[in-house]
Amino acid sequence: MAIDAIITGLVFITIHLLANNILPVARVRQLKWLSFSGGVACAYVFVYILPALHEEQQDFGAQTTEEFVMESELYFFGLLGLLMFYGMQKAVDARNEKQGEKGKSGSFFWVQVIFFSIYNFMIAYIVIATEVEGIQAVFYSTAIGLHFMAIAHDLWREDKERYNRTGRFVLAGGIIAGWIMGMMVTLSSFVLSIIFAFVSGAIILNVLKNELPSERNAHFPTFALGAMSYTLFVMGIKFFFEW
Repeated sequence: MAIDAIITGLVFITIHLLANNILPVARVRQLKWLSFSGGVACAYVFVYILPALHEEQQDFGAQTTEEFVMESELYFFGLLGLLMFYGMQKAVDARNEKQGEKGKSGSFFWVQVIFFSIYNFMIAYIVIATEVEGIQAVFYSTAIGLHFMAIAHDLWREDKERYNRTGRFVLAGGIIAGWIMGMMVTLSSFVLSIIFAFVSGAIILNVLKNELPSERNAHFPTFALGAMSYTLFVMGIKFFFEW
């Protein structure tokens, strides 16, 4: 396992454990930080996930017989990932609306934590199993790290006490479990493509639903700065490193 993947995993774990100590306390600075994070996350969707999903689909088609190639199989698994996480979030919203403030600290909080732990598990497994290294590791850990920070902050706002006491450790545990499985279990590139597509769909949903700042909470210049700077960074490394 490459040292880059190990460092990436440690960054992800640290973010979940200390996210709300890293974020600035002042509301204006916090909004700017989250707007910047949202900009980076949106850029990540358009300049990496969608092109990578297209490349994976092409490779996926090459691994299957011509009779079953539809040129959209992986997009279907991406859609499943999006639908599953959207369904979970709608169920949580419905329960919270029905039970009011009491519902926000109920059992559905743990449903979210478990779902995102599985989400973390799959992302960590892909990082280790595909041996992300070098400049790709920097690129990946920056975008996903900020994405994890936004998720951690949302769960912390929903139930500060439970998140600090147990939730953050469960989320970090998902990363560790994916890390261990990535070292011990080698899946075929065919299966890895399906997992990547499923996770990509979930990432796209979480970014556009939870990280695209609302008009009230957005600081557009900072959001645009995050999106454009990350896009230029990615285009630059692709050009100079032929990645």
